Amino acid sequence: MPTKSNFFKRLLIWRYKHISEKNFVFLLALLIGLLAGLVAVFIKNITYAIEAIFEKGIILSENSIYFILPVVGLFLVYLFVKYVSKKPSEHAIPSILYSLSKQNGLIKKRKIYLPLITAPLTVGFGGSVGLLGPAIASASAISSNLGQLLHIDRKTRSLLIGCASAGAIASIFKSPIAAIIFAIEVFSLDLTFASLLPLLIASVSSVITSYFFLGDSVLFDFTVSEKFQIRDTLFYVLLGIGTGVASIYFTKIYFGITSIFNRFKSARHKLIVGGLAIGVMLYFIPPLYGEGFGFINDLMLGNDTKAIGTSLFDNYIDNIWVVILLLFGITVFKAIAMTTTLAAGGTGGIIIPTLVMGSSLGNLFAKIINNSGLGVSVSEANFTLIGMSGLIAGVLHAPLTAIFLIAEITGGYQLFVPLMITASMAFIINKNVLNHTIYTKELLEKGALLTQDKDKSVLILMKLENVIEQNFVILQPEMTLGDMLKNGVAKSSRNLFPVTDNEQNFMGIILLDDIRTVMFDQSLYDSTTVETFMNRPPEFIVYEKDSMQKVMQKFKDSGAWNLPVIKNDKYYGFVSKSKLLTAYRKELINFTS
Repeated sequence: MPTKSNFFKRLLIWRYKHISEKNFVFLLALLIGLLAGLVAVFIKNITYAIEAIFEKGIILSENSIYFILPVVGLFLVYLFVKYVSKKPSEHAIPSILYSLSKQNGLIKKRKIYLPLITAPLTVGFGGSVGLLGPAIASASAISSNLGQLLHIDRKTRSLLIGCASAGAIASIFKSPIAAIIFAIEVFSLDLTFASLLPLLIASVSSVITSYFFLGDSVLFDFTVSEKFQIRDTLFYVLLGIGTGVASIYFTKIYFGITSIFNRFKSARHKLIVGGLAIGVMLYFIPPLYGEGFGFINDLMLGNDTKAIGTSLFDNYIDNIWVVILLLFGITVFKAIAMTTTLAAGGTGGIIIPTLVMGSSLGNLFAKIINNSGLGVSVSEANFTLIGMSGLIAGVLHAPLTAIFLIAEITGGYQLFVPLMITASMAFIINKNVLNHTIYTKELLEKGALLTQDKDKSVLILMKLENVIEQNFVILQPEMTLGDMLKNGVAKSSRNLFPVTDNEQNFMGIILLDDIRTVMFDQSLYDSTTVETFMNRPPEFIVYEKDSMQKVMQKFKDSGAWNLPVIKNDKYYGFVSKSKLLTAYRKELINFTS
């Protein structure tokens, strides 16, 4: 009876014989889009089922103790992490970007199911984060492991991970074009026909899956009815400036709060402090509860009272400036609530909270204009939409994604001009202040961030280990010239010799040119030692710290042809400029082919 492995091997052989590589990638993109759609549908339905239990129960209706629920959700996640997964969940997009740049697109199997459990517990119990990030994480892990199973090369595996992320976004938002652009902007995929078509196939497949299981329901039940007015151009520019500043605030708050929680050594302490903080914020600002799609819909439909919900300011809600003040509070505290949820141990994404914050800012901006006595009236619904676009463009450094996402999910293509104005302004302002995003800061510091710059991306994909040479004869400083010639020069094909002590601590180098004039003078064989001829190299490569970009820069600055590598403070080998450039050329051909 044939084993499973033999059957699978025969299947792969049949595939190699009958299906071209290009068509095989198209089929995989179709399958991955389907799987990503199923992941998005599953994670949404599980989360909404949990939310429905509380919405229909006494907890939310009479006792008004819903602000305790996020703490319960975080506690369940804490128990799951401690006793089941035993490893804390990682932020979705940064971990995927790291796997693409430094792990050949390999993602562990456990990341398929972990987000599907921890994210619904976090969001379903009211955690102030989104589901998109976990959906992308799970779909990408499926794609990576499927690629490994089918013996897909690294470049194609990276493309299929992009297909998975595009599929997850397309399924949740039903916006296939924005999903493709997101994969290109955020994952820095090449914008070529070879990559564009699989992304398109995956997005369409995922959207169809979403329609099949969820029908034609949309996240935002709103259609743009008021067209762009040229007289509003200045206001959209000002909104772009406002969302740009808000996006900087969003990013800085994220890293600030995260650094505070990183000081806690115990996950239990993070849970207690974070849970209490979230509970207090929800008590005073109820709209911070959960993802916030209902809040956005209510704002766009003009239901301000329903959007803001029950609060301590109910007696003053008829005053428009109180409403504006409450919207400002939501704008400010959404970023805080989101980051606190994540820092306390919750699982979720930042894109949907960014939309909530942007919608609140855009709406309050329009209300200020309409009630400032300027004699000008603008569409609050349009400004709500465009505020979301501006914040997404600033926070993610993805202006095209922001424009097409808002246009697609609302059918607001007639707002393309104001979307472009606000998104570009927000992006420019944020980019000039912050060279990184929430996704990319840590990777940028490690030199592990892939970008659209092919030269830099190729260096990031290269591995130092692959260019280190170790076939050198090692000398000791106390060796005589005679011993060096007999046991070193005579036995080596290299013209370079590392010098170390007995504990492999690197001390210097000797070039054949350094001893050429004395190597035949036998009177010096016993009277001089290696230490006499030893020199310090012009530069060192530190294995644990130096990225390939830094290695290349050290060769450029030093003018050397060989540089020693130090690992754990010990001599480890050499990198030659010729081998480095050869490896670079091979990687560049593979990257651009």
